[in-house]
Amino acid sequence: MTAPWRILTLAPLGEDLMRHLFAPLADAIRLDFPATRDRAGLHAALPEAELIIGDFTGKLGLDAEAVALARRAAFFQMPSVGTDSVDGAALAAAGVPLANVAGANARAVAEWAVGAAFALCRHLAWGDRRVREGGWPQMELLARGPREIHTQRVGVLGYGAIGEEAARLFGALGCAVSYWSRRRRPEASAIYREPDDLLAVSDILVVALPLAPETAGLLDAGRLGLLPDGALLVNVARGGIAPDGAVLAALESGRLAGAALDVFEEEPPPAGHPLRAHENVLLSPHAAGGTGQAQINIISAVRDNIEAAVMGRPVTNVVNGVNPQIRRR
Repeated sequence: MTAPWRILTLAPLGEDLMRHLFAPLADAIRLDFPATRDRAGLHAALPEAELIIGDFTGKLGLDAEAVALARRAAFFQMPSVGTDSVDGAALAAAGVPLANVAGANARAVAEWAVGAAFALCRHLAWGDRRVREGGWPQMELLARGPREIHTQRVGVLGYGAIGEEAARLFGALGCAVSYWSRRRRPEASAIYREPDDLLAVSDILVVALPLAPETAGLLDAGRLGLLPDGALLVNVARGGIAPDGAVLAALESGRLAGAALDVFEEEPPPAGHPLRAHENVLLSPHAAGGTGQAQINIISAVRDNIEAAVMGRPVTNVVNGVNPQIRRR
């Protein structure tokens, strides 16, 4: 009789939920969980793991040392679009496919980007705070220069599933939309521009790129200085693409009139971080993709890929170039 596949779940999801999710595979799998949610617990659980479900919070990330401990690993599934908490190159060198859930939360994140842009254009959070404090800042809000979103030129950095959906939604609102991606998309409805040209014509800049060596620090002080005066930044990607210091400097200089940040260089940012206190920053706890429908999509994608691996079918959405046919080691 074939031994059950050992599945290690690193995501902070309830054990009952995971057992229910994989109930149809009960005879073919064994579900394992780290004894403690720290580095020691992770390292202790890895040697027997064959199929690994990653931690979307990044707390139990896999560096090269952890990959070396996962000697029996045959497949690593991230329950998120981003995979920057995992050493994909180390997994590839070990012959282990790394998959994400591309597109599962694209609509949710794109809607957050549009909603955040509305909030910045109309100073909704600022007005809400003043009224809650007992004020009635009608004229002060008008003096801040509210904008109608259809008048804004929107630039989208990154044209994966999220960037494409964001471009479509902004276009439906009447915005002139341009984009840049590392791979040009002939089918795109938006206009392609090189990065510096894109920034120069973006009243609203939406960042939807994955964090990679070539995108880390892409929006430094020099690049942000290319934006039109009073531009708005919406970051739904990773904080390391637009470093906190560069964003703060652009806000202080007036180059940025506002920023909506769902992501930060350090998550959570320290309690005294200046971004937390800045009047023109809309803050969000890395939750742009956190809708009920997106979570259903993500869980379904994870379940389907684990089932494919167990049943001998190729998995989908492999991002590190390894053959998607899973084989036991």
